[in-house]
Amino acid sequence: MTRHERRPSRPTQADIARLAGVSQPTVSLVLGGNKAGVALSDETRQRVLDAAESLGYVPDPIARRLSRRTNNLLGLYTFTATFPTDVQHSYYPFLVGVEEEAAAQGYDLLLFTSSGAYEGATDVLNRVRLADGCLFLGRHVPEKAMGRFLDDGYPLVYIGRHDELGERLPYVGADYVSASADVVRRLAELGHRHLAYVREKDDAPASADREAGLRSAVADTGVRADVVRTDGGDVDTARLRSWLADGVTAIVAEETDTDIAVTAVESAARAGGLRCPDDFSLALLGDRVGRSPGLPALSGFAIPRREMGRAAVRMLTGLIAGEPEARIRQILGCHPLAGETVGAPPRPPEH
Repeated sequence: MTRHERRPSRPTQADIARLAGVSQPTVSLVLGGNKAGVALSDETRQRVLDAAESLGYVPDPIARRLSRRTNNLLGLYTFTATFPTDVQHSYYPFLVGVEEEAAAQGYDLLLFTSSGAYEGATDVLNRVRLADGCLFLGRHVPEKAMGRFLDDGYPLVYIGRHDELGERLPYVGADYVSASADVVRRLAELGHRHLAYVREKDDAPASADREAGLRSAVADTGVRADVVRTDGGDVDTARLRSWLADGVTAIVAEETDTDIAVTAVESAARAGGLRCPDDFSLALLGDRVGRSPGLPALSGFAIPRREMGRAAVRMLTGLIAGEPEARIRQILGCHPLAGETVGAPPRPPEH
């Protein structure tokens, strides 16, 4: 193209109106989906659509944003002091999925973090409203803040199942109940009859779901399971050996963003020279994002974190667009991980 040549101008709604033989407001109604419900004949609507297609009309994204009074921005709020960008952080795959789907949907992201004191914090409410809607990621729901958002009709989606606000709170979660039950059933099939379930003292819906799945499978299989709540500091080699002496052949640990429970068990085993699955089996109700050198791959289940992030964005953009069929609850399945830490119960020592 030379300096004197001009690019062809972008077709406008006025061009479509002239070609279709209708007014420009009629074109705007048709291309905007006629949300006002103005009576238009099918023939008129089709003429407008045919004219738009023949001219290669593409809506101006800036004009659409202005008319919709939106910024094409999605917020993502994690209740952490710094944004979890380490690839081995359990939140990281969620963020990858969010970023991928936001880009696919034509949205930019605003990232928000918190120091942790978020219950009723007005700064949360004020800041995230810069975005057209917001995704939230954290073990607990700040009920006062979320209640105000929902009362105001602000679009939001939680990543993770949360029922603290009843059926009002949209979320995309993982099926921890079924996946946890499957882990226990696999141990039972291998011959384990006495388990210890090590979990954190903190109560959250994800923890409740895991324990519910475990208890369901225990009831079905007749396996005995001792539930141990820990802050990590009270699980040492002596306690681990006492469990094994009492007949425990497999330990099931809760997976969280801190991994306190499973880390405590692994540390106690290493300190005592115990190995999995030779001395006992170790299963994780979840998976470890990344893998530390020298540690075996844990048996458990894979959480679809990336897919959950993408699904949450699709749900949020549907809510922002006011789609009447937009889903506000979605649970995704988990997949079993064979790992290297589960096997048949060790044989009792011969006397």
